Order: sequence, then structure tokens, then C-alpha cells
Amino acid sequence: MEHERYPFVSVIIPVKNEGIHLKKTIESLHAVETMYPFEIIIVDDGSTDNCCDFIRFKLDDGLIKLKETTGLGSAMARNSGAEIAMGEYFIFCDAHLAFEDKWMENLLEPIVNGKADASNPGIADSGNPESIGFGYTWNHKLEPKWNVEKHLPFYTPLLAGGCLAISSKVFWGVGGFERGFKVWGREDEELSLKLWLFGYRCIVQPKVTILHYFRPSSPPFKITWDDINWNFLRMAYSHFNQERINKCKSLIEYSEPLDIQQQMLQSDILKQRSHYLSRRKYDDNWFMEKFEIPF
Repeated sequence: MEHERYPFVSVIIPVKNEGIHLKKTIESLHAVETMYPFEIIIVDDGSTDNCCDFIRFKLDDGLIKLKETTGLGSAMARNSGAEIAMGEYFIFCDAHLAFEDKWMENLLEPIVNGKADASNPGIADSGNPESIGFGYTWNHKLEPKWNVEKHLPFYTPLLAGGCLAISSKVFWGVGGFERGFKVWGREDEELSLKLWLFGYRCIVQPKVTILHYFRPSSPPFKITWDDINWNFLRMAYSHFNQERINKCKSLIEYSEPLDIQQQMLQSDILKQRSHYLSRRKYDDNWFMEKFEIPF
């Protein structure tokens, strides 16, 4: 197949104090084989460790873009990168990955061939490459857990945001990542849920595996329980029936759920909820039953 027949891809990487990992990720992207033409978009969301300084020497080659933001948070930093992306397909990546030859071809194959609308590879622990996750599901407390290993592509309730491919048309068709989230948490789960409820399909492609560096400690940016629980409850109000919203409130720990609820109801959440319910093809009962999630 001739090179020009491959569509253009935007690899979008949000960054916050990634140290040397970002440089290694970009070097890996350029070192592996792929027939897809691609650009790299780095969204530096207020790093203070100078991890993006080396990129400024590469901006003239046209292969990489740097967008600097301040405190948008994980979800909106991804949206911000997508806003300047030129690709027909987006691949959102963490800044601490290593890739293999033909990873892009294999990851995009189910989307390009119409089998799905968004996809994950197998995501392996760089410190233990035999430990591989294949997308997520939820347990009875809506805690994410990795799917068990499979050898053929399969539909998954939730995609991991660490390496998530999606067509630009579908991404913007669902409004991108949630715009009302704070800092970090639940953004990949909310997007996956929204995709399914709106009638799209999420798939895992076990044919490709990327290596992911899992930090031994907390992320190099400040996260509070209030922010995490805000995101959890905002996802619930956006997509769940009242019974499930109440269950989510009962699961909140380390925060005052009534305070978060009061602030939530003063936001745009009810307007967004109404819009989402009018757009969706399936409801949350359908989703939980389809994927046998006991919630």
C-alpha cells in the first residue's frame, strides 16, 4: 500500500512534570516503524520541571507542536491538544510510553475497517512486561479493573486513556472529553461510557502492546479527594438514572457528598444531562446489563 493512502494521525500527549519520560516517549515514537504519517502534539499543562524544554529545539521541523496551558486538568488538556490537531484520527497517549513496530497500523485497524469507533492496545507494565491490561470494566463500586487477557479483538465497556485511538469525527461528535472535570480522574471512563450510550463502539486490539511506566508513587501534580469525587459525581449526573446517582453519592469517601452535590447543581450539569439524555441511543441500564456490571 502506498504511503499516501494512509490517513494522517495526531498523537496528542498531555504533560505535567513528566521529567525524562516525555523525551523517551517521543524518541520511541520516532524509532518504531509505521506507514502512517503523523504529528505529535504536546500539551504542557503548567509543568514546573522543565520537561518540555527540549521540544523548543524541534518545533521548526514541523513534526511536533507544543501548546502551553496552565492548570486545565487532564481532560481539558486533551481537548486543547485536539483543537489544534490536523489528523483524521487522534491517539491520546500518556507521556511515559514505549511503542512497538506497526503499533499505529494495528491499533487503528478496527476503526479504519469499521469494526469500532475507538480502540485500546494491550497496555503492559514497563517494569513487568508480562503484566498486560486489556481495557477496563467496573466492579460493584464502579472501581475500574483491567479486563482479562484475550487474543482476538473484543468490545470493552471502558477504554484506558493512556493510549486511546479515536476518529476525529467521532471524538468531536460526542463533544470530546468531559469539560467540567477537575485536575484528573474518570476522564477515560466518562468518554467510554458516553461513546457507548451515544451508539458508538469501543474495542481492544490485543494484536498490539505498548509499554506503560506506572509510577511507584502519586502523580507529580496535586490531586485532592474533592476533585476526584467531583468528577465521579459529575459523571453520574451526566449519564446515570437517579437511583445510580444516589448510589454514587453513598460511595463518596474523604469528602462531604452533600457539599459536592450542592456545588454540582449550581453548575451546568442539569443542562448537560438533559442534552445527553436527548442524544443517547442507549441508557445506563442497557450499558450495565450488556457488560454485566453489578451496579
